[in-house]
Amino acid sequence: MRTIRLYDTRTREVRALEPRDGDAVGIYACGPTVYSRVHVGNARPFVVFSQLKRFLEHEGYRATLVANITDINDKIYDAARSAGRDSAELAREMTAHYVADTDRLGLGRPDHEPLASDYIEPIVDLIGALAERGHAYAVEGDVYFRVRTLPEYGGLSRRDVEQMDQGEGLEGADRKEDPLDFALWKAHKEGEDTWWESPWGRGRPGWHIECSAMAESLLGLEFDIHGGGIDLVFPHHENEIAQTVAGRGRQLARLWMHNGMLEAAEGEKMAKSVGNIRGLAEVVDEVGRETLLLYFCTGHYRQPLTFSPESLDAAGNAVRRIRDAARRLEPGPSAPATVSHRDAFWAALADDFNTAKALAALHEWIGEANKLERPAGDRDLHDMLYVLGLESLTEAEEAPEAVVALADRRAAARRAKDWAEADRLRDELRRLGWEVRDGPQGPELVKAG
Repeated sequence: MRTIRLYDTRTREVRALEPRDGDAVGIYACGPTVYSRVHVGNARPFVVFSQLKRFLEHEGYRATLVANITDINDKIYDAARSAGRDSAELAREMTAHYVADTDRLGLGRPDHEPLASDYIEPIVDLIGALAERGHAYAVEGDVYFRVRTLPEYGGLSRRDVEQMDQGEGLEGADRKEDPLDFALWKAHKEGEDTWWESPWGRGRPGWHIECSAMAESLLGLEFDIHGGGIDLVFPHHENEIAQTVAGRGRQLARLWMHNGMLEAAEGEKMAKSVGNIRGLAEVVDEVGRETLLLYFCTGHYRQPLTFSPESLDAAGNAVRRIRDAARRLEPGPSAPATVSHRDAFWAALADDFNTAKALAALHEWIGEANKLERPAGDRDLHDMLYVLGLESLTEAEEAPEAVVALADRRAAARRAKDWAEADRLRDELRRLGWEVRDGPQGPELVKAG
């Protein structure tokens, strides 16, 4: 089994993956807060950790991926109130949209997708353990974590404790013992239409405690990889660590893995609050799932990735090159000239999951294969593409009857030298995701990237 090394945010070093339970690897990745449709930036952690699971399984590991859905949160209450809707109903609707939109990426679903609302009992249990150990206190129905009772607090983000802002604004400021403390349980407020009973009264959990409880419930303590966007390092993941260490006396996860943000061409983080977002479904409609997945692979997962028409165009061109190469391959092992590039692909993924370097090796493999009169290696190409979710590029796809009919009409227009109508029909085919290539054997329909 190949040694896999990943960057650990907590230790600031690339470390060998040493699973807790033999060849079983548990991964928890923080998912979306479902108060609106997900944007393309939200898709990056879904893609990174889905691809990581595929790679681990290719290497012989038994990977379990847990990706939560936060359906209890202030943002959901606020969005529902603004729309005059029931908050639970809004969360259910947006959860369904999230599943449908990410399904279109073709990566499959995580093994577990827990809803915070289904884990109130373990959340209350963990808060109770923190209170018993003196790490939490209740005030007027709220429960807060005493940050200064944990000397190692700040170890993940490496921030000066005195400079830490929990992002809770003025909420609860008059009830906190220390401004550094953060909410574990929030008392029910007027206008909030969803709540649960607890030992501290009617209310609902804070954001951070939800993930600590869900991760522990599904993967146990000291599981292998906790992931999410780099924007979650503080306060979310810092507080997850604190809650579990203080309440259970053990670490939540062995390794913390964070992906970089998507940025607009101007260098700003893509975010709803900034107003520079593109919906995931909108982008898939525009460029197709293969182009979007390949685009995500063009940068190392830890680095920010610029989202622009130019970057998507480049990814689309790469998709077409790979698909063309796959159509020429014959069954059989890789040719000797391509083996080193195949091996470099897998080595790049084993070295901190470097998809950009792996993609470069894949293009080198294709370049060498294209020089051969009868290139082989279809299985190798399929395996490489599978871990990236791009195995469909090796599969011949039959055009629907409506598409074939359009192509026939275009061919007739060309025979009649009606070039304007032929161009119009070509553009219509492109909108449907197909290209017509005119060759010596006549026009051929090819699935677009």
